[in-house]
Amino acid sequence: MQLFYSKELTESDREFSFSREESKHISKVLRKKEGDTLYITNGLGLQFTGIITFSSPNKCVIKLLHKKLQPIKDYRLHLAVAPTKMNDRYEWFLEKATEIGIDEITPIICDHSERKVIKHDRFERILQSAMKQSLQSYLPKLHNAITYSEFIAQHTDDQLLIAHCEETKKQSLKNVLQLKSCTTILIGPEGDFSTKEIELALTSGYTAVTLGETRLRTETAAIVATHSVSFLNEL
Repeated sequence: MQLFYSKELTESDREFSFSREESKHISKVLRKKEGDTLYITNGLGLQFTGIITFSSPNKCVIKLLHKKLQPIKDYRLHLAVAPTKMNDRYEWFLEKATEIGIDEITPIICDHSERKVIKHDRFERILQSAMKQSLQSYLPKLHNAITYSEFIAQHTDDQLLIAHCEETKKQSLKNVLQLKSCTTILIGPEGDFSTKEIELALTSGYTAVTLGETRLRTETAAIVATHSVSFLNEL
């Protein structure tokens, strides 16, 4: 099964035309022809099944026959992760977190951040590709990059957690995680959060957590957090 994506699809649609770029991919690369079945999601939980009624490199039209709504998870995870110095590491995190199951991502610019500019459009395409590859129907929400202090001031959730490397009192994520709830976890840059940032989080209602006994890279910590929350909620 191969899944396609279009955010323009709505529940009432009975026919859909792909963009010229996607039509070329379908007809010339995948060699799909009239009568072939395609599966499409709008990234909002709906998955459509249809057959191709017209196929050419310039235009591919599909008649939508069936639709189903993928159930919503009974928990939500929002990761606020500082961009990594090497951009490909952050892209790896985006891809794998989407495959595992994440709902929202916010790049946060911290005191020790070496990268302060992100490629939002490229990141969005990576999320879309990972969603299709893992046959999911919900596209994670990618927020614009924001400063750490702005995120702390603007964001609230059922449970607020910060994972940092300072040798201070921290609890294991598995021991404090509230299941079936909305959780936000902060992950810092290569140089970790500054002491000032950690104090700001703690005074703003965040709980300090550890993700294990070893020191993890930013992108590894983000993946461990994503998998841990997913795994514990599915027990």
